[in-house]
Amino acid sequence: QLKQISAILNENTQQTYSLNDFYESELNSYRQGIAKYPLTEIPEGRHQVTVKAWDVANNSGTGYTEFVVASTANAALDHVLNYPNPFTTSTEFQFEHNLPGQPMQVQIQIFTVSGKLVKTIQQEVISEGYRVRGIEWDGLDDFGNQIGRGVYVYKVSIGLLSETNQVTTSSSEFQKLVILR
Repeated sequence: QLKQISAILNENTQQTYSLNDFYESELNSYRQGIAKYPLTEIPEGRHQVTVKAWDVANNSGTGYTEFVVASTANAALDHVLNYPNPFTTSTEFQFEHNLPGQPMQVQIQIFTVSGKLVKTIQQEVISEGYRVRGIEWDGLDDFGNQIGRGVYVYKVSIGLLSETNQVTTSSSEFQKLVILR
């Protein structure tokens, strides 16, 4: 049994939201649950929310997260990178997105600096959170040949898959990578 749950948006302590009526405990648990509060009329951009909860013994705990409000429901990418970069034998691509829990089509295209496409990686993913990682590349081209050392450009594209497996909204971003051999 919780005593109180409150939230503060963007460190504005003048306006505290009470989440008590929006809390639902997990089945057969007195220690966990979810508070779903409808935040409305928040301007576009990056925001943060801090949530604090007290139990009946007046012990408290605090949680913090950031989120982005966008004007459309289109797919969006952020923090696109590969690691390690530079690399010698393999690298892993990762990025943040705004489509948690939804099936996405991810396409990564690697180009020479002159624009020649050397490798295309396609993968369907469903990420529980807002970050995708674990898409690896071994430095080989589409024909299985090792490509030379140097600077390359890659484009990460994501698209939301509809029930008919058509990509309905999409977003893409370019980055650089370096191969050392």
